[in-house]
Amino acid sequence: MITLVKEGFSRGTPATIDNVNWWDNNFNCSHPVVLATDHEYGAVDRTWQFLCEKAGARYVRQPLPRQFDDPAEVVAAIWSGVSERTRVLAISHLTSPSAIVLPIATLVAKARQRGLITVIDGAHAPGQLDLDLHALGADFYTGNCHKWLLAPKGAAFLYARQDQQHLVEPLVVSWGWRSEHPGPSRFVDEQEWTGTRDPSAYLSVPAALDFYRTHDWPAVRRDCRARLLEAREKLLAWSGAEALCRPDPWLAQMVAVPLPLGMDPDALGRHLRENHQVEIPVYSFRGSGWLRLSVQGYNTDADIAALLIGLEAFTP
Repeated sequence: MITLVKEGFSRGTPATIDNVNWWDNNFNCSHPVVLATDHEYGAVDRTWQFLCEKAGARYVRQPLPRQFDDPAEVVAAIWSGVSERTRVLAISHLTSPSAIVLPIATLVAKARQRGLITVIDGAHAPGQLDLDLHALGADFYTGNCHKWLLAPKGAAFLYARQDQQHLVEPLVVSWGWRSEHPGPSRFVDEQEWTGTRDPSAYLSVPAALDFYRTHDWPAVRRDCRARLLEAREKLLAWSGAEALCRPDPWLAQMVAVPLPLGMDPDALGRHLRENHQVEIPVYSFRGSGWLRLSVQGYNTDADIAALLIGLEAFTP
């Protein structure tokens, strides 16, 4: 069962994290652990830290390898952080700072075998990756529709596996709670009817899906990825850095490239934005500067060329 929420991923994630009754019902130990990685999105990191500090739990960021080669090595690296106190595995499907597609299916299966709750940050996955949420089997999965599905901002979804829906409480208690006219799902009633709000963003999602089908979006995605990989080679030549991974199975339509040693990411970002009208994430991660390129169907070769020209023109 899926419920679409207006405020986007940042609404769906807290609805999962802060309003699930797992602390008393499932964490039968002192100082339970929520296990994540050191590649998680900053807002999600902060939400988990906030909740864990309130609940007397620990939030552990398990380091991922510096290079990505064998998916089994990544699974082993994450799983080495599991202990007898671990109760939740909270990881990204496609990481934000490094643009890596993690082996989520394997990790979810291992977590279920061990009895861990899985909370998957799928913000960048819908529209960029093929998704079968029922087959994946995660307990909770949140994803944005405004990024790669081309829906308006404010369209996202919260998925809860049916046997876990009873754990989720609404962030806002309104007419959907103990509804006078309940539908077939209490979970949907409570999450969808939370007072007065504009539902137009998430009501547009079916139109976005129709647009995908009409325009053969799998072919568009393949073309975008091919142009991304070509651009990656030019970016790596500019930076002089080593690639974080080979293309398969790690990359979709995003790639993260290290900046040249010592380059100020804030200064580079301002230069690109102010002098070349290029808006692109340039940031610090793991103690160094990075640039993340995304190629969507509306991006042109001229867009990528403008980025490369701006990079070559930058004087640190």
